[in-house]
Amino acid sequence: MCYVSSPELMELSYSGYQPHTHSWDDFPRLRELLDAVRKALPGSRFNSVLLNRYKGGGDYVSWHADDEKLYGLTPEIASLSFGCEREFLLRKKKPKAALQGQGKTAAEEPLSKRLKSNTIDQHSFNLKHGSLLVMRGYTQRDWLHSVPKRAKATETRINLTFRLIMQ
Repeated sequence: MCYVSSPELMELSYSGYQPHTHSWDDFPRLRELLDAVRKALPGSRFNSVLLNRYKGGGDYVSWHADDEKLYGLTPEIASLSFGCEREFLLRKKKPKAALQGQGKTAAEEPLSKRLKSNTIDQHSFNLKHGSLLVMRGYTQRDWLHSVPKRAKATETRINLTFRLIMQ
């Protein structure tokens, strides 16, 4: 994992983890990719990137939303993939009213139960080498996403997620 941002930004911290912050000057090639993403998405104002390496199909990201306050109310995240093709899942969050009375949050329900009850509001995308996936608007408020384990994914994948950190 590697985190790069503009110098005026605070240190990134999420789920109790705080990666070291690097400067764009440390990684000129990442700066070139930032410029290319901005050109592909006019009006976008990304000021940071989180780089993750997936060594193979056993590396994954569980269901989550990037809904931290530091990204604002309607975050825009541009996800650029290199290397091994991986599946990206997007699933509609259950309404809070549906979980009341059960004493559970959506994350506490067994995955098999959540998938069975939510298959209509779930989408799968194959992120190939060089693909750009953009999440914006209320995506983080209303949806969860994951990159599941896949035994057949044997090669390395590099994922860059460009974000705007609000100050």
